[in-house]
Amino acid sequence: MTLEEIRGQENTMENADRVQSAGTALEELLVAAKKQDYLTVGVYESAKVMNVDPDSVAFCVLGTDEEYECDIALQIHFTLIQAFCFDNDINVVRVNDIERLADLVGTDATGEPKDAHCILVTSPSADPWKDPALDKLSLFCEESRSVYDWVPTITLPER
Repeated sequence: MTLEEIRGQENTMENADRVQSAGTALEELLVAAKKQDYLTVGVYESAKVMNVDPDSVAFCVLGTDEEYECDIALQIHFTLIQAFCFDNDINVVRVNDIERLADLVGTDATGEPKDAHCILVTSPSADPWKDPALDKLSLFCEESRSVYDWVPTITLPER
């Protein structure tokens, strides 16, 4: 085994630990933000918040599933949301388990699961919300960008 192969294995293991740690931090962040009523859930609702008060957005989560691959309109929305996040220095991640995201953010007034394709964690501009999980995720996104992974994919922990 060469030195490059050994380093490659170490990096793969470190990366898996980073992603798992980020998944736990994301779950903690979403639960805490929901308790504080700092979540905006849904593609259209998120677009409205970004348009009206972009400074209030602290973090963006894009949830994908099988529907995403076939839905051109949703792909266009994601591209626009990502561009907006990049322009406004908002960290953005992708999660491939939309059902789990929907469980975390809850249901709407009628009891139906919310559209978890886009979730924003917001914070009042006057009194910014500080959360250790948000700090961990910000560091994760920064590290990912340093290796040209602009929208890192996070795996949520198993229940």
